Amino acid sequence: MINKHKVIVVMPAYNAERTIKSTYNEIPRDIVDEVILVDDKSSDNTAQVSKSLGISTILHTDNLGYGGNQKTCYKTALDKGADIVIMLHPDYQYTPKLITAMASLISEGLFDCVLGSRILGVGALKGGMPAYKYVANRFLTLFQNLVLGHKLSEYHTGYRAFSRQILESLSLNENSDDFVFDNQMLSQIIHADYKIGEISCPTLYFEDASSISFGRSVRYGLGVIATCIEYRLDKLKIRTSPRFKKIK
Repeated sequence: MINKHKVIVVMPAYNAERTIKSTYNEIPRDIVDEVILVDDKSSDNTAQVSKSLGISTILHTDNLGYGGNQKTCYKTALDKGADIVIMLHPDYQYTPKLITAMASLISEGLFDCVLGSRILGVGALKGGMPAYKYVANRFLTLFQNLVLGHKLSEYHTGYRAFSRQILESLSLNENSDDFVFDNQMLSQIIHADYKIGEISCPTLYFEDASSISFGRSVRYGLGVIATCIEYRLDKLKIRTSPRFKKIK
């Protein structure tokens, strides 16, 4: 726990057998109460490795996609009484050593959501982010800041911490089961006026780190733009969206 807040780390996993151990070994167990891995019907030994490390492991019988995996992660963490939930990819691209800082910012009531930003500082390109992804990241982030009326250094990091209140109040089931889930969720958080903080996060790009194809990256980018337009239309009360209706 941290400041009497129960901390649970969730790891949405797909074919991550080679990197789970490295990721898990760096998780600060002095504040993290439990680690949950959801295996999205991997074709390798992800689940077996996870279980051998003593991680609470959930297996999907069908591949539900990245967003679908996160939905299971968050529901499970809430059911287990989490006050703070940190989503960490098990591919060792993001360092788990930032978990304490991210959880602390939420437990102190400073922010409701904290993002590990690859763009703050010089971490992204130094860590090996492909140039085309960096350029796309910068363009989409500029577009999102303009349309959403917010200011973040990036919207596309997969390293995120959330308060229980956020996860209980957002209509997450209205979001995609694919990669654009992340951006739809951030648009919901901004729409609901929750406080978002960012910390600089060094990242590593290497052979075993997960990555999506160019084609899926294009679809993701179009989905981000569509989400921004949907957000603006809802804010202007031109066309309301069930995505932005808070549950409680």
